[in-house]
Amino acid sequence: MTTGTLISRMAEPQFRTPKGTHDVLPEEQRYMTYIKKAVRHRARQAGYKRIDPPIFEYRSIFERGIGEHTDIVEKELFAVSGKSAEADKAGTFALRPEFTAGICRAYIEHGMQQLPQPVEFFAIGPCFRHDRPQKGRYRQFHQFDLEVIGLKDPSLDAQLIHVITNIFADIRILDRLTLQINNIGTAENRKAYVQAIKDFFVGKERQLPELDRSRLETNPLRLLDSKEEDTQILVKNAPKLEQFLDEESRQFHATLLEYLDALGVSYVPNPGLVRGLDYYTQTVFEFWDSNTGAQNAVGGGGRYDGLIELLGGKPTPGVGFAGGMERIMWHMKEAGVQAPHKDQMDVFVAQLGPEAKKTCLRLIADLREKGVHSVGALGEASLKSQMRLADKFEAKFALLLGKMEVKRETIILRDMKAGKQQEVPFAGIIEKVIELLGEKNLDTYTLRDQFVGPTDD
Repeated sequence: MTTGTLISRMAEPQFRTPKGTHDVLPEEQRYMTYIKKAVRHRARQAGYKRIDPPIFEYRSIFERGIGEHTDIVEKELFAVSGKSAEADKAGTFALRPEFTAGICRAYIEHGMQQLPQPVEFFAIGPCFRHDRPQKGRYRQFHQFDLEVIGLKDPSLDAQLIHVITNIFADIRILDRLTLQINNIGTAENRKAYVQAIKDFFVGKERQLPELDRSRLETNPLRLLDSKEEDTQILVKNAPKLEQFLDEESRQFHATLLEYLDALGVSYVPNPGLVRGLDYYTQTVFEFWDSNTGAQNAVGGGGRYDGLIELLGGKPTPGVGFAGGMERIMWHMKEAGVQAPHKDQMDVFVAQLGPEAKKTCLRLIADLREKGVHSVGALGEASLKSQMRLADKFEAKFALLLGKMEVKRETIILRDMKAGKQQEVPFAGIIEKVIELLGEKNLDTYTLRDQFVGPTDD
């Protein structure tokens, strides 16, 4: 065994992320933060309130809400066995594969039907699927979610879609996407259509791939958006869903499209767009990659007027959307979007000697309090080594404090880019640094403005 081989083997990490998961590293956090800010900003403008349902719920919530014979439940639900007596009574838990069912459960549980309707929510966080991970898809992934519950009106569908297009415009990927939209009618419409699909495929089952043969029995609508070429050839001659829509559904959709036109939202009618989730009704829509179509879609949504009743509540309409943040981040990078951030290092403080180090600790704390990104007073290395570290941190300025500077009550200020330095009075160094950086570039905030309490009157 060569020395190189030994070093290589020794460098192998003992632990790695589980298959289908990934670390969201600082570079990607910049994009995540950028997306979250856009979502929060547009959601607040439109009156949405933040909600965070639990990461795990009783499995039955997803089976009832999403449907037992959907891909999410049959292949992707990440079940978790509980050991408590509570879990033994109620069955296993499951990590949430999406937000909608949990948010609707919360709407029922907390009596939100008593609030002014509609109630608008947004959520941001991780979701989970257990199925074999594919390229660009993870077992733990992140979504942002918007839900409007309590009122049925095509203007709500239009406003929701408009908020989403504003978010995509803010993060500069809207021109890479097309809004695909369809109306899948009522549950009664689909029941008649599903029967027509089953009748059409009688005698043709052998021509279907194995997965689609199974779907024909459990969830025939999924055949319409099958990725299998053989299935798509057959579907072209199958009955069309729009033939089974009632007049109310047709009028609802026509009005929605008029509202989108009024809002200046571009869309592509797509009669083949359906949903594998049982609770969807009427409006369905997705944002597809303009070049590759559904392959790199960033999210989708629609109307789910039957879901809350299915979960035990009173009949309550709703419409929502979920966007995949990893896929959105990929589009941003492909478009060359640089996510703005405040992770730059402004000042590196180098020191020599115990007294200098003690003084630097206070200086660093005061700089940070003023909004200056600062690091320093690290270890006992030489000034030369510390300056090399300042270069690696890409600090804009360095402050050097040695024994002589402590005695003279001065400090050395070095411009790292220009390579020039000067000795200045210690007493005014914070003001000097702020002047060089510029007030507008300081990273400051206050929590005091956020609190509402009794006044002094």
